[in-house]
Amino acid sequence: MAEAYIVAAARTAGGRKGGRLAGWHPVDLAASVLDSLVDRTGVDPAQVEDVIMGCVMQAGEQSNNVARNAVMASKLPESVPGTSVDRQCGSSQQALHFAAQAVMAGSMDIVIAAGVEGMTRVPMGLPATLAAKNGFGNYYSPNIQAKYPNIQFSQFTGAEMMAEKYGLAKEELDQYSYQSHQKAIAATQAGAFKDEIVPLKITRADGSTDTHNIDEGIRFDATIDGIRGVKTIAENGKLTAASASQICDGASGVMIVNEKGLKALGIAPLARIHHMTMIGGDPIIMLEAPLPATHRALKKAGMKIDDIDLFEVNEAFASVPTAWLKDTGADPSRLNVNGGAIALGHPLGGSGTKLMTTLVNALKQRNKRYGLQTMCEGGGMANVTIIERL
Repeated sequence: MAEAYIVAAARTAGGRKGGRLAGWHPVDLAASVLDSLVDRTGVDPAQVEDVIMGCVMQAGEQSNNVARNAVMASKLPESVPGTSVDRQCGSSQQALHFAAQAVMAGSMDIVIAAGVEGMTRVPMGLPATLAAKNGFGNYYSPNIQAKYPNIQFSQFTGAEMMAEKYGLAKEELDQYSYQSHQKAIAATQAGAFKDEIVPLKITRADGSTDTHNIDEGIRFDATIDGIRGVKTIAENGKLTAASASQICDGASGVMIVNEKGLKALGIAPLARIHHMTMIGGDPIIMLEAPLPATHRALKKAGMKIDDIDLFEVNEAFASVPTAWLKDTGADPSRLNVNGGAIALGHPLGGSGTKLMTTLVNALKQRNKRYGLQTMCEGGGMANVTIIERL
């Protein structure tokens, strides 16, 4: 079987809800990343054989196959097809898995895996809201409710369950959230994101223009006292808006090739896909699956947790990576070294390849070898991807 390699990785800087990227149509946002991947590799656009794009809220401006629409809005020719993937928050990480599997099988040689979520223009929960207007608003079917009578849609409940199960105090979660901002600030000021971000032109309300190239969600004035003072979401709970991921507009992508693709492009790979795994878990607690998924991935890959140099565990809520650290025994200094979604934003379907882009670059900057990425997903699932920097 052929190997799968990452030859380019790019992302937009995150935009806050109603912020600097609010004027960008999600399709054009995604197209900007596709164009950047073409430019970074020098590939003949017609050589790209497919675009697989993660997107969670496939409604409104993100409906009707957002992947194909992004292709049509980009410099890729109309001969390039596109398909959209919904694995909830892991949608573009799953797109990466599908792309890698395609080139490993040899059915394709050059594939783009990407993701997008314009959460300002296509709000979270919009598909269910639209269904409810037509009298079909139940998210869970009668059969699901019979099987899981306590199932609920809110992931905040799952986050609180994680905190309770793993003995996480509010102070611990607040400290973790503060450190996410501090690491993101340090990375931004050091230029750690410079090579991965696609600069975008934005137009302000007064007609003036600017370049968007810094993650808008980072609170450069964040203090631990300010984070401690945010009201908990649940009465007597531990999670607050400050210890949860930020609503975010953004897009990201990676180009995946096999040996034939490398030869056709004539460029060196950035990383090799070393292992991929998926798991399903309890849909009630919902957010716990990255823990058993990590153990399964390491076992299948014949590796130990200390063999991994850097980790990207999505900060959907602070209780997820902190519980993951306790369960795996991983070195905290290797986790989310440039901050995470609490500071940088979580553009749902765009986060998978966003995290991978940051992981590839962080491994390069630190001259490290192995990286592991995982994230919790709605419905109680998780992807794990292990890469080797080349």
